[in-house]
Amino acid sequence: MFCFSLNNPPVLVHDYVPMQTLNVGAGRSDQEYKAAEDSRRAELRNDVQSYGMYFFIAAGLASLGTGLLPIRLFSFVNIGFIDLLTFYGGELIRTNPLLLHAAAAVWVLALIGLGFAARKGQRWAFWAGLILYAADMLPLIVMFSIWAFGIHGFFIFQWFKGQRALGELKASALARQDLSRSAVGSQQ
Repeated sequence: MFCFSLNNPPVLVHDYVPMQTLNVGAGRSDQEYKAAEDSRRAELRNDVQSYGMYFFIAAGLASLGTGLLPIRLFSFVNIGFIDLLTFYGGELIRTNPLLLHAAAAVWVLALIGLGFAARKGQRWAFWAGLILYAADMLPLIVMFSIWAFGIHGFFIFQWFKGQRALGELKASALARQDLSRSAVGSQQ
């Protein structure tokens, strides 16, 4: 005979014991903890600077791929919107050849501006770069520029890591301010 009980034993192992939070900083003094946090913040600042440099690398490669420099690396580094303008601009591009170079120059200058903003710690610059290059990946697929699509993906990944590092850095600074406020409040 099968009985239903109101006091069933737990089925899953984690139902037996409540979860405990591990104290990661256990055994460290306050000075050691602060030194470790300062070191982590310094690493995050260096990471933000490194990820911001990828805007300048992208600008250099874009100037190589669009013909702004005397050497052109076509199909290695392409900008999808510039390619669409080249292939589908038709009479507009033939009558105004400087229009293509002006569009490429605007693209490169936008990347340089985003690079300066990113290196100054502006998170929106990383997001703008992500959105710009993600939108540019669609024309690259239309134009079958698979290699350039991969390079765009690389830059998107680096800029995502940059905005994430900047977010962690700002969260760490806010946590430090909260800690200092609570320390001042406990002393009073």
